[in-house]
Amino acid sequence: MKKKLLIGAALILSVGMACTSGAGDWQSYSGDKRIEERVDSVLALMTLEEKIGQMTQYSAKSDIVTGPQVNTDIEPLLKKGYIGSLFHATSSAAIRKTQETALAESRLKIPVLFAFDVIHGFKTIFPIPLAESCAWDAELAERSASIAAAEASAVGVNWTFAPMVDISRDARWGRVMEGSGEDPYLGSLLSAARVRGFQGEKPEDLMRLDKMLACAKHFCAYGAAEAGRDYNTTDVSERSLRDIYFPPFKAAKDAGVATFMTAFNEISGVPCTSSKFLYQDVLRDEWRFNGFVVTDYTAINELVPHGVARDEAHAAELAANAGIEMDMTGGVFHAHLLQAVKEGKVNEETIDNAVRRILEMKFLLGIMDDPYRYLNEEREKATIMKPEFLEAARDAARKSVVLLKNENDFFPIQPSERKTVALIGPMVKERNSVNGGWGGRGDRQRSVTLFEGLEKKYGNSNVRFLYAEGCDLRKPGTAGFAQAVSVARQADVILVAAGEDQNWSAEAACRTDITLPASQRDLLKELKKTGKPIGLVLMNGRPLELTWEDENMDAILEAWYPGTMGGHAIADVIAGDYNPAGKLTMSFPRSVGQLPLYYNHKNTGRPLPPDNPKMDYKSSYIDCPNSPLYPFGYGLSYTSFEVDNLKLDKEELKKGETLTVTVDVANIGKVGGEEVVQLYIRDLVGSVTRPVKELKGFQKLYLKAGEKKSLTFVLTEEDLAFCGADMKMQVEPGEFRLWVGTSSADERNESVFTLI
Repeated sequence: MKKKLLIGAALILSVGMACTSGAGDWQSYSGDKRIEERVDSVLALMTLEEKIGQMTQYSAKSDIVTGPQVNTDIEPLLKKGYIGSLFHATSSAAIRKTQETALAESRLKIPVLFAFDVIHGFKTIFPIPLAESCAWDAELAERSASIAAAEASAVGVNWTFAPMVDISRDARWGRVMEGSGEDPYLGSLLSAARVRGFQGEKPEDLMRLDKMLACAKHFCAYGAAEAGRDYNTTDVSERSLRDIYFPPFKAAKDAGVATFMTAFNEISGVPCTSSKFLYQDVLRDEWRFNGFVVTDYTAINELVPHGVARDEAHAAELAANAGIEMDMTGGVFHAHLLQAVKEGKVNEETIDNAVRRILEMKFLLGIMDDPYRYLNEEREKATIMKPEFLEAARDAARKSVVLLKNENDFFPIQPSERKTVALIGPMVKERNSVNGGWGGRGDRQRSVTLFEGLEKKYGNSNVRFLYAEGCDLRKPGTAGFAQAVSVARQADVILVAAGEDQNWSAEAACRTDITLPASQRDLLKELKKTGKPIGLVLMNGRPLELTWEDENMDAILEAWYPGTMGGHAIADVIAGDYNPAGKLTMSFPRSVGQLPLYYNHKNTGRPLPPDNPKMDYKSSYIDCPNSPLYPFGYGLSYTSFEVDNLKLDKEELKKGETLTVTVDVANIGKVGGEEVVQLYIRDLVGSVTRPVKELKGFQKLYLKAGEKKSLTFVLTEEDLAFCGADMKMQVEPGEFRLWVGTSSADERNESVFTLI
């Protein structure tokens, strides 16, 4: 009996019936016939070559480079129906022309699926995902993904290679900027939110013209690449996979994500792109995922240098049998899969199952009925960079800012003050890097610089700015120091904008030195000699090592790469029109030698007492404390908050019950502001070792000056579960510690409960 593979569907809805399933259930339907029947009818007409064509993706000619150049003449393949998807075609004219080529001469006239890396915006660029995660706001993440989908789909792009949900614990890795940081709990919430933003909440939402297929990447543990070096190997246990790296992917699957992407790394000696454990045992059998899996760029080809494939023919066999359904750019399936089937090395049923999944997505998007349904010039003009989209990007950028230090209330610099500010640094007028890496099709020349944002904000105020670049962003040198110091001496305070060129983070942009470039730090040292207060604004794509800056700057504002509206957003924060509320989602090290660094680490048999930074024969450094410079969950405000009166509704918790935790939060400062109140637990004794802390809840609330509110958290048995000795999720009786505070390092409010 032929195996039916539908996206989570036990039943198929007939015409006119409402789809009542959750996002992860994917009830399949279309406007005239059941999609299952239509897919099978198309599949029955296809030759084996045409089926393999659907499993093949190539890149259109583009100025965007995201991997090794692969020169393939795609036009003859399009005409034969041997291409299932193209990426890097990002204009409506190019997409229409390509689709017309595919449909005019191919035998079955199956439309092409168009894909692109819409990571943090298409034309309207939002803060990089790492920055946006610092807002601790799932609704914000969903909104930005939704806007990105609306803009991309308006030109005909209907598949994004996002969200990137890898857990990242090593700031040397350039791709930390694409994800949500080091914590699986927060990462899972944001993973699901971004899937909903791209695809919608219900299966039928994919038929909307402003939605697109999402792709959870990179499965799995790519963020654990050794030495923080891109494409490098990993060596993680199955327990780490299940406790740390799997959860955001499982959350994406449960939110209904349509596709998964393979990772470049290996796990347990097997490259991910040939891992039956990942794609058969976990993704298909355990999680019941029924979308399709695409490789990363040339990942099948790379099975040869990995050393598990003799040649590319062998690589095609390994990948197909592992459960890979689409080959990105490498051409390996196209070149070798036909022969592999003929020789019996790959079953044709495997090919049929893969093609079913791909065709079903094309039906769900509606392009099988109307290949040009997304292409409408009027809609494109009305959608791209709408004023409300730009305002949303500005809001996201200011909510992503993290105030790391603010001695003597350096910030805000209010427009009503009479003050001369020396505005110095290579990021003041820098425009090209404001969007950061993976900047979609955003026009970097339309991105708002910090200088422009401040000029607009303070144009008619009492604050006067004097400007000097000081040093070049990309070239070392001290030629501009003298002018910068001269300008600084004329001012009351100094505001320096520094950071990374956008090419210094993202894919293939790893660094062993994550300090500010020498010329920027040397400039800061010269300005320090003036004795004037100095505030530092940072624009970068990763946590930096800021030990010297923390000791010597009066204030530090982490703005990350803020996107199209960055200059306006940062000016909102500097002027005090927005009170910063961002909280770090990656720990900032004191030294690069601490990496990888994360708050939810395991204890050792010789743990270092928290009140003693150094001790002989304990797990410690002799030249640096174990603790981060700025911990996970940390971030300051222009006001002060007090968290106290922690209460638990019971000291003993029975299985199946819930634990209610209450706490009071008060704004004891002079201005209103938001605080992210965080709940952590520790399982003190387990059958396997448990982390010293785990985030299990948070709430973000706004309080007026002097206002006080009570918050309630509810912990369930599921919140206490972990991967046991048998690799199954389980809950064990025992004692737990619990904290509620303003960061992972805040232990002022502590309690204990017992699970019996």
